[in-house]
Amino acid sequence: MDLLIHVLEHSVEDTLRLVPFLFVTYLAMEALEHASADRVQRVVERSGKAGPVVGALLGAVPQCGFSAMAATLYAGRVVTAGTLVAVILSTSDEMVPVFLAHQEPVGRMLAIMAAKVLVGIVIGFAVDVALRLLRRAGDGHAHIHELCERAHCHCDDEPEGHGHDHGHGRWAVVRSAAVHTVQVSAWILVITFVFGLAMELVGTESLAAAVANHPVRATFLSALVGLIPNCAASVAITELYLEGALAAGPMLAGLLASGGVGLLVLWRTNVDARQSAVITLFVYGIAVVAGLLAGVLGVSF
Repeated sequence: MDLLIHVLEHSVEDTLRLVPFLFVTYLAMEALEHASADRVQRVVERSGKAGPVVGALLGAVPQCGFSAMAATLYAGRVVTAGTLVAVILSTSDEMVPVFLAHQEPVGRMLAIMAAKVLVGIVIGFAVDVALRLLRRAGDGHAHIHELCERAHCHCDDEPEGHGHDHGHGRWAVVRSAAVHTVQVSAWILVITFVFGLAMELVGTESLAAAVANHPVRATFLSALVGLIPNCAASVAITELYLEGALAAGPMLAGLLASGGVGLLVLWRTNVDARQSAVITLFVYGIAVVAGLLAGVLGVSF
């Protein structure tokens, strides 16, 4: 029972930290949806050009809120797939607090963050270019209404006779943003609790034993652990690395895949489940390849 309470407390804390990010994101998206179509299209076009750079730099900030924001914005097609991937790959999640707690050299920590940002930018641009060449980049328009349809928040409902009531319009935007935020937050709480409990039951010692003396297996397994939408995943990977149980390659793979709850929010908000699956597998694949490449080149931090 103590374990359940402990995991629940951490899950609630992690979820509450995301609520402001989610609410602000949905508020902005609802405002865009209620703005003129031309203005929305210009915003989408501008965000696409430098999206991977901005996304990768924001992802490096030590929190996981930006990955949740990026996933939500992508689900509404306000940002590109490359921007979303860049944010997830660069998100540092709990790596920074663990490094600081161990009083490790700041330069070592910054080198890892720089590597993640660089991978995020390169891969993010590559994704956007590839999708444009394949003509799979979308129509250049935001599709925020699809989020409303899936969430059944009735954000487009306008009572009769209130078509020009700006006060009511503002309230509709706030109400819709609040509904979206509550729905996604509840989803995050449940899933992070389940995965958090699993991480506690497995334990860091078991993970260390599974990755010991086998760098290739460690890379694949570390990236898989990184996909777990719970801060315990990045904490475990960083701790194992600092203790010497995990080499630089597997550590990099795990932290590249450890995009906070970004992928979890994507699965909840994105209309196309197959598309979410492809993005998830792609992130995992890039993390594994980067980790294996770092191992072959003998990269160290």
